[in-house]
Parts: sequence; C-alpha cells; structure tokens
Amino acid sequence: MTLWTSAEIANATHGTVSGDWSVTGVSIDSRTVAKGDLFVALEGPTHDGHNHVESALKAGASGSLVHRIPENLSHHLQNKLAIVKDTFTGLNNLGAASRARVTAKIAAITGSVGKTGTKEALKLAFGALGRTHATLGNLNNHWGVPLTLARMPRDTQFGVFELGMNHTGEIAPLAKLVRPHVAIVTTVAAVHLEFFNSVAEIADEKVSIAAGLLPGGAIVLPANNEHFDRMAAAAKQHGCARVISFGTAGSAHAKLVGMALKTTGMQVVADILGQRVTYDLAVSGKQWALNTIAVLAAVSAVDGDIAEAAAGLAQLAPTKGRGLRTEVPMHGGSVTLIDETYNASPVSIKALADNLGEIKRSHTGRVVMALGDMLELGASSPALHAELASAIIENGVDAVFTAGPLMEHLHNALPREKRGGHAKDSTTLAPLVAGAVKPGDLIAVKGSNGSRMGAVVDAVLGLGAHTPKAANGH
Repeated sequence: MTLWTSAEIANATHGTVSGDWSVTGVSIDSRTVAKGDLFVALEGPTHDGHNHVESALKAGASGSLVHRIPENLSHHLQNKLAIVKDTFTGLNNLGAASRARVTAKIAAITGSVGKTGTKEALKLAFGALGRTHATLGNLNNHWGVPLTLARMPRDTQFGVFELGMNHTGEIAPLAKLVRPHVAIVTTVAAVHLEFFNSVAEIADEKVSIAAGLLPGGAIVLPANNEHFDRMAAAAKQHGCARVISFGTAGSAHAKLVGMALKTTGMQVVADILGQRVTYDLAVSGKQWALNTIAVLAAVSAVDGDIAEAAAGLAQLAPTKGRGLRTEVPMHGGSVTLIDETYNASPVSIKALADNLGEIKRSHTGRVVMALGDMLELGASSPALHAELASAIIENGVDAVFTAGPLMEHLHNALPREKRGGHAKDSTTLAPLVAGAVKPGDLIAVKGSNGSRMGAVVDAVLGLGAHTPKAANGH
C-alpha cells in the first residue's frame, strides 16, 4: 500500500520533488533501508545521511528526502529526490501531515519505567479492536516520534506512541506533534535524576504530555504515586479535560482487584471505571498488572470495548532484556533465568524483588538476583543502591550477586548470608554466577543498559551448552 506519493511528500514538507514516485515506508538508516522506503538523510554532529543517499537508493529506496543534492550522486537517481530546507524539519512536517490525515484514536505513553511494556500492551489491546500502528522498539525521542508518525498508514484506526525524555522540556513538543486523545503516565520515580533537581521535577516533565492532548482529551495517572495530586493539577493547567486514576487504591477509577500467579503468567481481576474484567497475561508481576489496568483505562477513555481489549492482552509476552524467562538445562535439573537486562532503576529493581517474593511462595529452589549498576541517578546514587537491601530482605531473596562500583554499596548493605559475590564489572561477575547457580535455582539478572549485564545472562545460558547428553541406552 502506498504510504506517500512524491507530490504528497512535497506538499507536507514544503519541498520540491523531481520525478513521479511513491513510497511504502520511511527510513533514516541506509543500512536497514527496505525496498520502497523513503530514505530521510538526517544530518547530525558525527554522521550525515547525505553521504548514504546513493547507497540507499541502490538498495531499493524509492526516494530520498534531502536538503542538498549529494556530491557525485548518479544523474539517473536525481529524479528520486525531495529537496527541503532541512531534513529534520522535513521529517517533523511529514509526521505532522500524517497525524493530520488520519481519523484514528491516538494514545501517547510516558513514565519513568514501564513505557515500552505498556506501549506493547496497548498495541495488543487496540489491535483487538482495529488496525493499530505503534512505536517500533523504543523510538521515543525527538527523531523517533516524527519517524513513527511518518510511517503511520492512512487507514490506521488506533495509534500508540511512546514518548521518552532525559532532560526538561522534551515531552511537551513531542506530545504536541502526536496530539493524542488520551495519554498515560505509567509512574514517576528516581530515573534520569542526574538531569533533574528532584523527582517532583521529573513528575512535572512527565505530565507535560497533557500539553498535547486534543480538546476533551484524558490523562491516565498512577493513583499510588506520591506525586499524583501534583500531576493531576498540572494536567488540568495544561487543559486536560479529564483525569483518570489507576492503581490499588479504592478511590482509583481503574483499580487492581486481585491477581494470581499461574504457571504461564498470571490472571488479573480489575475494575475499569465500574466494569469488572478478568484477563490472563503471559507475564507476571504487580507492575505488569497495574500497567495493563492503565491500558484498559485508556481504551475506556476512547470508548473502546474493554472486554475485547482485555482479551487481546493474553498475547502480551516478555522479550529479551524485558523479563524473558528461559529454562536452562544443566546436570541434575535446570535453572530458571529471568532476563531483565534492558534497564534498571530503584523502582524497577524493587518491583522485581516484589515479584520474586511472590514467586518464592511456590518455588522450591533458591531465588537469586544478579544486579549491575543503575546509572544516571546523580549524587544520591550510592544511597539509592544501598536502599535496595530492604526490598531484597523483605521479599526473602536468597542471594544477590552484584557488579560495578555503585552496586558495591548494595553488597555492603546486605546481610552476609545474602551476599552471593561482588565483582568490578559484569564480565568478571559472569563466571562467578555461572559457577554458583544450582539445579532448581531461579535467577533474575538486571542492570542499566550501560552496565552490560547481558554477559551474566550469556554465562547462565551457556550452562545449557555444556549439559551432558542423556545416555542412549546401548
């Protein structure tokens, strides 16, 4: 299906085109450009996409958005160009034009943790109701959001956009580009604290997503968060017509009534603005239950069918780095590995500890954690690492392995009997963990992306490669 014609691109970007062509996708990376794409030649401080226009076109791109004709571009390819004053502005204009031409119900999601998982959940919930377009991966920044908009098919019925930030003033412009009918703030916590003076400032930045809401729009906020009242008041100042709370509190508009662990995940019972609904998830943990309740609240806000949307959530499954669970065979049994290495913050590690506490009630073996440094927490980082000890102790985690100079503060704060071992980095820790786990153990591995705890995951997975094969009976 045609996504954009060259004439539509020229009109949307205020540019000029040579030739009559059309595209079926949009790309900003010449290495992964697909046949039929529009290649947008972005110019950054270290890389200039104009240097790769010819290779992108030869790889199958149908056209390219440029702000100058690349040197030595083959003459026969010059009729495949859309020329604008600036390609980054052009990409934003293309995204805005895409948003303007659809009649879809649009949702935007932000939060200190849980953005991508909630986005995937809402994609499934909306997907049960109609044609849905959503952020791919975590393309949630100043170029990822307009790119996702530009890729949105014209017949989209529901759109889901993840909005991220590192500094103040980044969310509102993205929200104004997306122009959602409903927005979700998953939670507010001490994440990216290095760039903010307080968690309250982070709350202010997150709730600025309300600045982009369409008239009559709604925002879904975490009732149990200490900054709820602050965010609700700010949302109304941004012009938000309706605040919907979600959580465990009895006063929440969308609330968790109950949850039960199952071998395949968990079952959730929720009350969504007065409608009782029961649904299954192939993931486990209270944070997943709460975030799916926020999703169903958003579905309700755009008058979607809550029961059908909840049924769609059954397809929600953990992915690599975000809770993927693997049974690793080893001599004498197996080890259960939970891979949470995509990122980490105080609130997400405490949530993981809570989840492990629930699992421990029915798990017969040890429950173990391997944790790497949490980054971008600023001056309070040592204390925030040490404070994790209380959640670990309360949930009965048997042993904790730590890697990195910051996690050493947690290692020292733990009782001696819970100290599995500490190493300077994940590479050094990996063989220690692999050598210590035993059949029947469950081990969860987590850390900020920069702490590279994937090395520990690989070491545990490697145990399976060395498992002796069963005798053949001869």
